[in-house]
Amino acid sequence: MSSLRFHTPSVPAIRLSRRPRAAPSQTAVPAAESDTSRLEPRVEERDGYWVLKEKFRQGINPQEKGKLEKEPMKLIIERGIEELANTPLEEIESSKLSRDDIDVRLKWLGLFHRRKHHYGRFMMRLKLPNGVTTSEQTRYLGEVITKYGDQGCADVTTRQNWQIRGVQLPDVPEILDGLAGVGLTSLQSGMDNVRNPVGNPLAGIDPHEIVDTRPYTNLLSQFITNNGRGNPSFTNLPRKWNVCVVGSHELYEHPHINDLACVPATKDGRFGFNILVGGFFSPKRCEEAIPLDAWVPGDDVLPLCKAILEAYRDLGTRGNRQKTRMMWLIDELGIEGFRSEVTKRMPSKELERSSPEDLILKDSERRDYFGVHSQKQPGLKFVGLHIPVGRVHPHEMMDLARLADEYGSGELRLTVEQNIIIPNVKDSSIEALLNEPLLKGRFSPEPPILMKGLVACTGNQFCGQAIIETKARALKVTEEVLKLVTVDKPVRMHWTGCPNTCGQVQVADIGFMGCMTRDETGKIVEGADVFLGGRIGSDSHLGKVYKKAVPCKDLVPLVVKILVEEFGAVPKEREEEED
Repeated sequence: MSSLRFHTPSVPAIRLSRRPRAAPSQTAVPAAESDTSRLEPRVEERDGYWVLKEKFRQGINPQEKGKLEKEPMKLIIERGIEELANTPLEEIESSKLSRDDIDVRLKWLGLFHRRKHHYGRFMMRLKLPNGVTTSEQTRYLGEVITKYGDQGCADVTTRQNWQIRGVQLPDVPEILDGLAGVGLTSLQSGMDNVRNPVGNPLAGIDPHEIVDTRPYTNLLSQFITNNGRGNPSFTNLPRKWNVCVVGSHELYEHPHINDLACVPATKDGRFGFNILVGGFFSPKRCEEAIPLDAWVPGDDVLPLCKAILEAYRDLGTRGNRQKTRMMWLIDELGIEGFRSEVTKRMPSKELERSSPEDLILKDSERRDYFGVHSQKQPGLKFVGLHIPVGRVHPHEMMDLARLADEYGSGELRLTVEQNIIIPNVKDSSIEALLNEPLLKGRFSPEPPILMKGLVACTGNQFCGQAIIETKARALKVTEEVLKLVTVDKPVRMHWTGCPNTCGQVQVADIGFMGCMTRDETGKIVEGADVFLGGRIGSDSHLGKVYKKAVPCKDLVPLVVKILVEEFGAVPKEREEEED
């Protein structure tokens, strides 16, 4: 595959941060002696789809067996979804194959059956590269979920994406056509696929950005999905795979938790990216991304991504589902062995070593994007809105679309913290926008300090894997804590309903992972394992368990204690005494 051309950005005259290259994690062992049989690709192309070879099928997990039983991508490429959507649920339930269609294979189309709590209803996950969306797209999604009444709502996700809820199977073909009509797709957004490419939410408008990430994330998404038509070359990965392109000093993109992160760096006067690989979360193991000791020019981001995906697809194991993320393959081959396999799959069969000219300012203070901020374009501002735990209702989606049209350029930006930014607002329109009822109400540009960094996964309201309710509880606990202490700096608190950690509790200052536990009477109740010490930015690291199995009713006093002891909060009764 030939290199695809990007406009190379001018490199700003900034001080380069020459931090030493991080050492590989202890799990990334040196490359073992070459075992040519181990390096034989485990998949092969048959009739346009990539399938696991017969010789490698022993001991595979149930999900791999399901892919062999019936190719999931045929539901979209061969329009199998139309027949499935016209089949009554009673008939679907009569066959294991068709049951697996709606419970498993539809995830390749971004559709997740809520069998446990909302039988017959689906969550639909979109692809929204860089979190950029239009008023037209937002309005369409709002129209879709409006018809589903109390079941219909949307969530901003931790990958700058939309998920809409309440969808019913007979409506899916029409919804998919409608998505295509507004330039959206839900294709390849679940199961063993590449997830939404993350970039700087302020791309193209930030006066301090290093590079505009939108061309890279857009091209990655177009390539991965074949422009929304489906790309079977990358739909049979051993497990899900996350990618981001960094464009900000603040690392809004969270590169350390992605399977592939492209971090801006210059080399011999050329602009490009140093490469990190292997970051991931799972119930049994969480790892930060490690350096691949590789640098690519900006034009080669796509060929590099392709080469890494092919190495993972070809060589990744497909047994124990908890050991199939890409870092496990890196462990097995060693970082140099993995790098060698990536290099073999580059168009030039070469891969440059990393550059010491990292463009990230290590001591850069993380900027708050809430409220009103100047853009690089004279006379324009962007306005950051707080979306409480990412939940948006149909009428609010319509209102957001209207605000984007009326005050901005018809564009909205979603962030990994589950918030929304309205860009391109004229200076003369700021006052009117700030006086809009939506901004005076739920979607404030000036949220309380502890609400700013509050993130929560779906929880057991909709998700069958979640152990506890998260969104409403996260808001309630935070509101109660705010009554008891005064905090002078933001503290990021993340909630996740189960060990799959979709709420990314390990990167939070304080994290809450749902579990069941016993209260003081011995009664089984909802609880949480509490994490402490996660960091984001240039000195990022993952938090550790602080206290396990805390009943949810006991979380408020524990959070108050942590805030006072670890973050300098002042109890309000003491504050009153000092006054």
